[in-house]
Amino acid sequence: MQYRGLGDTIPFFGRDVTLQPAGTPVALEATTPGYPLAGIGDLPPGDYSVQALANVYTRFPRSDGHVIWAHNDQGEGQQFNRSPGNLISDVVHVHVDGHSRQTIALTLIKAIPPLAPPADTALVKHIRIQSALLSKFWGVPIYLGAAVLLPKDYDTQRERRYATVYEQGHFTNGPAFGFAPAATPETGQARERRLARTNRESRYDFTQAWMNGSIPPLVGITFAHPTPYYDDSYAVNSANNGPYGDAIMTELIPYLESHFRLIPDGRSRFLIGGSTGGWEALALQIYHPDDFNGAWGLYPDPVDFHRFQLGDMYDDTSAFVTKRNDWITSEIPAQRESDGNVFATMREESRLEFVLGSHGRSTEQFNAWDAAYGPVGLDGYPGEMWDKHTGTINRDVIAYMHDHGYDLEAYLEKTWSTIGPKLAGKLHVDVGDDDDFFLNLACYRLQTFLDAQTAPAAHAVFNYGRPLKPHGYQAHPTADYLREMAARAGT
Repeated sequence: MQYRGLGDTIPFFGRDVTLQPAGTPVALEATTPGYPLAGIGDLPPGDYSVQALANVYTRFPRSDGHVIWAHNDQGEGQQFNRSPGNLISDVVHVHVDGHSRQTIALTLIKAIPPLAPPADTALVKHIRIQSALLSKFWGVPIYLGAAVLLPKDYDTQRERRYATVYEQGHFTNGPAFGFAPAATPETGQARERRLARTNRESRYDFTQAWMNGSIPPLVGITFAHPTPYYDDSYAVNSANNGPYGDAIMTELIPYLESHFRLIPDGRSRFLIGGSTGGWEALALQIYHPDDFNGAWGLYPDPVDFHRFQLGDMYDDTSAFVTKRNDWITSEIPAQRESDGNVFATMREESRLEFVLGSHGRSTEQFNAWDAAYGPVGLDGYPGEMWDKHTGTINRDVIAYMHDHGYDLEAYLEKTWSTIGPKLAGKLHVDVGDDDDFFLNLACYRLQTFLDAQTAPAAHAVFNYGRPLKPHGYQAHPTADYLREMAARAGT
């Protein structure tokens, strides 16, 4: 889970441009929507540096019969300001006087250059394969990638096969667990501050443990699976994103197991991840209970839609406000500091997303959930959980998400008698009691359900950081989780 741009953005303004010939001017007028200002006309007088950028869309003739336009990731993880092929202007310095009508000409004269492919090392290998399933769905070539972190004895122990830990999370070309041979030790105070907040070891400490043998030999793998709607597919089949869950399970993992010496057995596969990756780790384990031997879902995205952050998607009518009585409504926070100060509201994040991309194409968090969990709208774009202008919750969309299993607690409640015996002892959740995005609230509900199960007992493990533990908290250093996984695999 992430809100990119809410905290440190400068004013920006955007509109759709469709099939304009080269050289055709496009006007951004006073009423063009923006963030955090409502429109260009709200810019106060002053001196500004201005630049234009065009986020280039691709035509996708999908197999479901819809033709849509969206940004096709170019290896950058849906970051439009660094995506190869996107067009930019020179920076122009202007004075806005706030009184007279002004015209500022910006010409898109540069294309962002291609990114250098990630470099392999002795212990880190990168793979990229075209997915037949996803390419068929989207009507253009779609690729899956992975970064493979090998144990230090991989080249010398050629007869040995290894248990595998799949670390889920946002787009990265980097290796799992923050492995970084060039990392340097932290100072004492910096280390103490980080440990006090998250309980995670530094990249340096983890790398040293990986290399000195204090972590049993495992293979760690991160996936790269951006979609046209987000930097990550949520690792599930989706009406809007396509069959990413099937592609990962039937194309990517088998490819990895055939090209590296991985044990191709569910007892030797494990999942871990934080935030978006925390939800993915739990979802892959729950949807494929025989194919993995444990999931550590750290501070996961909402696992019960009765607590979708703060709001209740089933009973609330608005994602923006809570109505206290006939006279008083309160804005619903989207993010807080660990001391309780509100950092952003649901209304603010929704407006930012609309300005970044209409039709659910912002590649931001709420639109990512719309795409991953929701139905396809009549226009071919994702049906939205709530209207990004008014906050009105769409009951039909929420019902679709519930009925198709994206509310993990509801899915477990519906299927526990069948999958429960396969999940006993495999589910682990860590979250801070003061999570920035209120994700602890849904975890409480999931624990309440799992703790009540007796046929069979879930034996799920929940750890809550108290007090003031924020988003990013985990109960133990990552190396300790890997040691537990290795013990479960018998390595």
